[in-house]
Amino acid sequence: MRALLVSLVVPLALLSAAAAAPVPKADPLPPATEAQLKASRDNLERITLACINYADANNGQMATNTADKDGNPLLSWRVAILPYVEQANLYKQFKRDEPWDSDHNKKLVEKMPKLYAPVRVQARAGETFYQVFAGPGALFGPKQPLFPTSIPDGTSNTGLVFEAGDPVPWSKPSDLPFNEKIPLPKLGGLFDGELHVGMCDGSVFRVKKDFDAGEMKKLIMPADGNVLDIDKLRK
Repeated sequence: MRALLVSLVVPLALLSAAAAAPVPKADPLPPATEAQLKASRDNLERITLACINYADANNGQMATNTADKDGNPLLSWRVAILPYVEQANLYKQFKRDEPWDSDHNKKLVEKMPKLYAPVRVQARAGETFYQVFAGPGALFGPKQPLFPTSIPDGTSNTGLVFEAGDPVPWSKPSDLPFNEKIPLPKLGGLFDGELHVGMCDGSVFRVKKDFDAGEMKKLIMPADGNVLDIDKLRK
């Protein structure tokens, strides 16, 4: 019996030691290159201009995530603007009355345009960091946003598309949640906490890593009436 107990204790001790061993960390990415930064700026510029052109062609209604008559989510705004980024053929392939992960539509995730692809970090195929804020007080809130009526603070003072902290499948109607009273979600997953923002006037600027969260919320909210100090954000 003593021998049996010893034989059980030793393996358990080994298992405990193995469990306590630190997990090796992935090697950090090298610093972002100017080419990578420029590529993401260019992507965001095309995306924001596509959103503006979509609104111009649809009586001011901005591209939003779609849902069926019962409120079940279907497709992302990133699908809606495809014809405005020279991807009309891909747009026509979607069954727009079905969700993004239906048997038909999920096959199109792998056809994500290069425009949405990460320029630096690795992500699963078909995932993008380019997202909007959605929630009470944000441009994409409970009501259909109108351009530029829904932006009384001014298009040059209001952010439209952001580099999020974590990627999502590009055709999935999933974005950054917003509530003025709670902390912001993680941002800047492409560039170690720094990020680019595509503005409602079509411009793009770079945000520093240690940005002021209060000023960022002003940037997100199109109608809060507060004066934005963009120098507290700009890199």
